[in-house]
Amino acid sequence: MSAGKVLKVGVVRLPHAADLPLPAYQSDEAAGLDILAAVDIDTPMTIQPGERALVPTGLILELPRGSEAQVRPRSGLAFKHGLTVLNSPGTIDSDYRGEVKVLLVNLGQEPFVIRRGERIAQIVVATLTRIRLAEQTSARRTRRGSGGFGSTGTAAAVTGVTTKAERSTKSGTKTDRAKRKTTAQAKATTRRKSR
Repeated sequence: MSAGKVLKVGVVRLPHAADLPLPAYQSDEAAGLDILAAVDIDTPMTIQPGERALVPTGLILELPRGSEAQVRPRSGLAFKHGLTVLNSPGTIDSDYRGEVKVLLVNLGQEPFVIRRGERIAQIVVATLTRIRLAEQTSARRTRRGSGGFGSTGTAAAVTGVTTKAERSTKSGTKTDRAKRKTTAQAKATTRRKSR
């Protein structure tokens, strides 16, 4: 697969992020750029279990019109410490010109200390499709209908595989099958006699 289109995004580094690196991809095919905490070096930010905090990044983004930046959790922080982005994915609109701040929540068991320069989240930039709502009196019927919140079940649909219970339900019990066989044989005998 060829590399995608590179989108130019303007960035302003505020004074409290002057010495910090800009967000960067951590691997060749990473989708998101890791963003850093611009907290004071002498006063790290501690998020207690169950608490949330707005963490400064010291950056202002100038996104191209028709795009957005999504702020997403870092999987390692989420798995190891229960630290995640509360409004995930947070949306940065292309016309927003304030500092990017990350709303983190600690869902873990221990306090989490955020130090200056720590990679706290990632941003993914995506192009948008704007819509125009068309009001109507009813919606087209579908097989699913209004089912939601688990209505489709949790088991994976594996083509061609049926359980013993499903096979039993489809074909009936052995007694049912025997009765059908006997009935079919009796009908065949009756047809032969009537000839």
